[in-house]
Amino acid sequence: MTKRQLLLNAISFSMLPITVFSVIDHPAPRTNLIAYFNITTFWWIVIVLIFVAFLLNSYYYLEKGNSQNMRVIQWYLVWNLFCIVRGGFVSETYWDWKGLIGNSFGLLAPLVAYSALNTKLLQSILTTYLKYVLPLFLVFFIIINTDSYGFYLVPIGFLMLFFPVLSVRWKWIIAIFSVLVMSADLGARSNVIKFGVPSVLMLLYYLRYRISTKLLEVIRLILIIIPVILFSLAVSGLFNVFEIDKYVKKDYNTVERDANGNIVEDDLKADTRTFLYVEVLYSAKVYNSWIIGRSPARGNLSEAFGYGEDKGGRVGERLGNEVAILNVFTWTGIVGVILYLFVFYRASYLAINQSNNIFSKIIGLFIAFRWAYAWVEDINYFTLTTVFLWLTIGFCFSRSFRSMSDKEVQRWVRGIFRFQNGLTKRELQRIKMKRIAENNQ
Repeated sequence: MTKRQLLLNAISFSMLPITVFSVIDHPAPRTNLIAYFNITTFWWIVIVLIFVAFLLNSYYYLEKGNSQNMRVIQWYLVWNLFCIVRGGFVSETYWDWKGLIGNSFGLLAPLVAYSALNTKLLQSILTTYLKYVLPLFLVFFIIINTDSYGFYLVPIGFLMLFFPVLSVRWKWIIAIFSVLVMSADLGARSNVIKFGVPSVLMLLYYLRYRISTKLLEVIRLILIIIPVILFSLAVSGLFNVFEIDKYVKKDYNTVERDANGNIVEDDLKADTRTFLYVEVLYSAKVYNSWIIGRSPARGNLSEAFGYGEDKGGRVGERLGNEVAILNVFTWTGIVGVILYLFVFYRASYLAINQSNNIFSKIIGLFIAFRWAYAWVEDINYFTLTTVFLWLTIGFCFSRSFRSMSDKEVQRWVRGIFRFQNGLTKRELQRIKMKRIAENNQ
C-alpha cells in the first residue's frame, strides 16, 4: 500500500471518530452512557492525529495551477495561527490553556479544504461514512438527543444536494434521514434549516436550463451581502431580524425535553441571538479587541451565562457562542471576519461562475448560504459539521470537480455507493476503462 493510499484510508476512516466526537457533548436525558466516552486528553490526541493526516495529505492533492485560488484559505489559516500563538501569551490559567487548545482545533479546520480538491478522496470519505458510520446511527439513535441527529448525519445533508442523480433506493434513504432530522426536534431550528436548504437547492437541477448563471450570481451576492445589511440595521436600531415576535403575533410552540429530561414548551419565535451580539460587542468595547480579537484562549463577558467569577477567579466569560461569526470576531477580530468572508466569497464565486455543471453552482449557492447562516448559528468548533463545511468549501475550489459535466458528476456520485455493487477490482477497472473510451469518442 502506497503512502497516498494509506493517507486516503486514514482520512476516510477518520469520519468515525469525528462523528462520535461531535455527539459526545450532547448526552440524551434518558441515558448518560455516551458521557463516559468524553475523555478530553484522548480526543485531543485523536484530533491531532487527524490533522496530521490531513496536513500530509494536502501535499499530495494540491492541484497544480490552483494555488492562486487557494491563497484566501492560506491567508485565513496564517491569521488564525497568529491568533493561536498570541493565545499562548494571553493565557493565564489552566482553563485559558484548555480553551485555547479546544478552540484552536476549530480555527485549524480549514486545513481540511485541501483534501477536497481531489474528487476521489471526497468520494472515499463519503463511501466510508455510508458503509461504516451511518449504520452505527441505529445505536446512537437510542443514546443521543434528538437535536444531535443533525450533528451525526451531516454528510446526508451534503448528499441531498445531489439528490436528483441518486439511485431510487438511495433517494429513499437520504430523504428518510433528512426528514428524520428536520422533524425529530422542531426546537432545533438549525437542523431544520441546514437540512431544509439543500432540499430546496437541489430543485435547481430540474430548472438548470431555465436559470442563467447571472441570476445565480445575483442570488449569491444577495446571500453574501444580506447579513452585513441586517447587522447594520440592528445596530442602528431600525430593524432586528431576530425579534420575530414583534412582527409575527401568532404563537408557534413545540414540546421537547430539556437538558434535565423534563418536558418543556419551546417558543419557536424566541429571540435567542440578540443578547449574544450585545455581549460580544460589549466585550470588544471593554477590552478594545475590535481589530485582532482576544485570541481563542479568551471569550466574551456574559451576564446571561453567569457574570460571577469563573474557574480562574476572574469575571465570568463565555469561551464560545452558538453563532460562528461571533466566535470568529471574538477570537480573531475584524481582520479574521474579513478573511473569513473572502474564503466564502471566492469559493462560491468559483463554484458558480467557473464551472461546467449545475451541481457546482448549487454547492456555490449553498456555501453563500452558509456564510449568511454563520451570522445566525453554525457553531465553528471541531465537529463533523465544521469538517464537512470546509470539505464543501474545498470542493468549490477543486478544478477537477468544476470542470466535470453533469453526466460526469452523476458518475462520480454513483461511485460513492460502489460498496453495494459487490464488484471486484478487475470489474471496476473494466468499467472505468469503458467510461474513458466513451468520453474519448
